[in-house]
Amino acid sequence: MFGVTILGNNSALPAFDRHPTAQVVTLNEQIILIDCGEGTQMQIARYKIRRSRINHIFISHLHGDHYFGLIGLLTSMGLLGREQDLHLFGPKGLDEIIALQLKVANTVLPFKLYFTTLEKEGILVDNSKFSVECFSTQHRVECYGFIIREKKVPRKIDRDKAVQFEIPTAYYENLKLGKDYQTKDGRIINNELVTTANSPAKSYAYCADTIYDETLADKAKEVDVMYHETTYLKDLHERAALRFHSTTVQAATIASKANAKRLLIGHFSSKYEQLNEFLAEAKEVFPNTDLAIEGVSFRI
Repeated sequence: MFGVTILGNNSALPAFDRHPTAQVVTLNEQIILIDCGEGTQMQIARYKIRRSRINHIFISHLHGDHYFGLIGLLTSMGLLGREQDLHLFGPKGLDEIIALQLKVANTVLPFKLYFTTLEKEGILVDNSKFSVECFSTQHRVECYGFIIREKKVPRKIDRDKAVQFEIPTAYYENLKLGKDYQTKDGRIINNELVTTANSPAKSYAYCADTIYDETLADKAKEVDVMYHETTYLKDLHERAALRFHSTTVQAATIASKANAKRLLIGHFSSKYEQLNEFLAEAKEVFPNTDLAIEGVSFRI
């Protein structure tokens, strides 16, 4: 399962039972946290997210609505007896902030916290299951977006057929890679007889806080799902530019230019109580748009 669950979808001020930005991406047994605004750990508990499976946290930038919940989450993990390593990625200075908060509280975490400073665009995580890369966005402070790409082997095994042809389980990994099997008497079992084509690997782009920037379309080209902030409706495009944020139409335009398959919009200004107009405006440009509603999980 590859999906994203929205924990917080509001901008700087919590309002109308909407919380600052946070999302969890679930990729099979892995849970990845993207941004950690105030109240994130409460949302994790509310939506029954298994925090013990969070092994990677990515912070896009050092505006409080994207990381003020981090120290609370880290210390709670410690209080709950976490022992496995945790990998934290964020802009320069975040490690110093966390270290100071732990120091003044005389707190020592019982797990190893590895911090990676975001300094340039590129690959941050690359393992057999997924990769994560970061890209810069144009905001008032240094800010990064992230793309999570699923990794899949080319073929899926038809276990009944594999058993029928008496192929040992030790060879299954080779079958997944598309290799034929040779029996002890020299017969060749064609791979297509015991496997089927796997579904294509999926991708998710989190575009973080940004002014309207068409270069993002190239950076997130043809992703399956794109999240893009829409702090304001289209009539406030001048205010959006002044504050280095985006509007509904601008987000939808980026998704269209990127040839994304689906768009999620969020980071709503607290000046808006109702969100229906956000969806209507974005759909005028990019029909396959959804509101990033808290508690909702979207399959990638």
